[in-house]
Amino acid sequence: MPKRERVMRMSVELPLWRALTGYRVLTVLYAIGLCATAYSHFVRPWIAVAYYAVLLVWTLATLPRVRNAASCTRRFLAADLTIALVGILLTPFADSHARIASDGPTLPSIWTAGSVLAFALKGGWRWAAVASTPVAAANLVERGHPALDTVHNVILVWVASIAIGYVVEVARASERTLARALEIEAATRERERLARDIHDGVLQVLAMVQRRGTVIGGEAAELGRLAGEQEVALRTLVSGGLVPVSRVSEDASDGAFVRAVEEPYEDEPDAPLDLRSLLAPYAGARVSLAEPGAPVELPRSAARELAAAVGAALDNVRRHAGAGARAWILVEDEPEEIVVTVRDDGPGIPEGRLAQAEGEGRLGVAQSIRGRLRDLGGSAELVSVPGQGTEVELKVPKSAARARGKKAERR
Repeated sequence: MPKRERVMRMSVELPLWRALTGYRVLTVLYAIGLCATAYSHFVRPWIAVAYYAVLLVWTLATLPRVRNAASCTRRFLAADLTIALVGILLTPFADSHARIASDGPTLPSIWTAGSVLAFALKGGWRWAAVASTPVAAANLVERGHPALDTVHNVILVWVASIAIGYVVEVARASERTLARALEIEAATRERERLARDIHDGVLQVLAMVQRRGTVIGGEAAELGRLAGEQEVALRTLVSGGLVPVSRVSEDASDGAFVRAVEEPYEDEPDAPLDLRSLLAPYAGARVSLAEPGAPVELPRSAARELAAAVGAALDNVRRHAGAGARAWILVEDEPEEIVVTVRDDGPGIPEGRLAQAEGEGRLGVAQSIRGRLRDLGGSAELVSVPGQGTEVELKVPKSAARARGKKAERR
C-alpha cells in the first residue's frame, strides 16, 4: 500500500514563547538583585520585599501560561499587566525620592517589558500598543515629571513591542500560508496518484468489458454499453480533477490564507493547462481516449486550439463515417512536441475528395484543422485508405506553442 503524505505543521511562534519564558525568569531575578544591592536606600523596604515575593511567586506559577498563545489568555494578560503597573506605582512609596529623581529603577524594572511582549505575541502590534500605553503613563506618574531618560525608555518600550507584534503577525500569516500550501500540494499528489492507478487499472478493465460485450452481443452488449458509459464518466472525472488549482494568498486581519479560484482563460493566455482536461469531454461510448498518466501541459491558447482541432476531426468522423463509426484519440507527450492522433474505422476518404470539397467551399479540414495547427506552428497530416478508415495526426511543437502564448499575453 503506498504511503500517504502527511503535512507537518511547524510553529514559528514557539521559539518566541520560549524566549519570553526565559526572559520573565531572568528579569524577576534581576529585579530582586537590584533590590538587594540597594536595600539600605529604601525608605520602606518592607513594601519592596512584599512586592518582590508576590512577583517571584506569580512569575514562577504562571510559566505554563506563557508557553503558547492558547495558554496565554486575556484574563492572564490583564492580571500580569496589573502586577507590573502596581509595582511601578508602588516605587515612590518604597524607594527614596533621591533615587527616583536620579532615574533609579522601578520595582519591577525591566520585568515590565515581558508583560508587554506577552501582549505582542498574543495579539500582534495592536495589542502591544494598547499594553504599552498604560505602562508609559505609569512611568510618567512614578517620576512626577517627564524626564528625558523616562521619555526615552517609554518610547523604546512602545516601539520595540509594536515592532515585535508586527513581526509576529507576519510570521503567523506566513506560517498559515505555508501550511495551507503544503496541504494543497499533498492533496494534489495524492489525487494524481489515484488518477494514475485508476487510469492503469479500472479504466482498462471497463474498456475491455465494453469491447468484449460488443463482440459477444446480446445481454453482454448491453453490459458493454454500460461499461463504456462508466468509463467515459470516470475518465472525465479523473481528467477534470487533474487541472491545476489556482492558489491565491490573501492577507486578512487574522492572518493569511489560501483560496482556490477559477483561472480565467482570457486573462492568462500563457498559463499552462492540462490538455487532457479539454479532450476528456470528447470521450464517449464510440470515442476512446488514450492519454499519458501525467499532465500534458500547453499554454492555454494553444491547448484550446489543439482541442478544437480534435473536435473538428471528430465532427468529420460523425458526418462522413456514419453514426456507427468508432473513433480513437491518442495523446502522446514527446520531449519536443505534443502529438494527438484521431483515427476512425469508417469507409475512408476517396482520393481527391478533400480537394473537391475545398473547391466547393467546404473548408472543414483546411481551416478547422490544418489552419489551427498552422497558426500554432504545427502540422496536420491526414492519411485515409478507402475501406480502412481515416487517421489525422496533429503535431504541435512545444517551443512554438510557448512563443504563441507569450505573444497572446502581450496583446
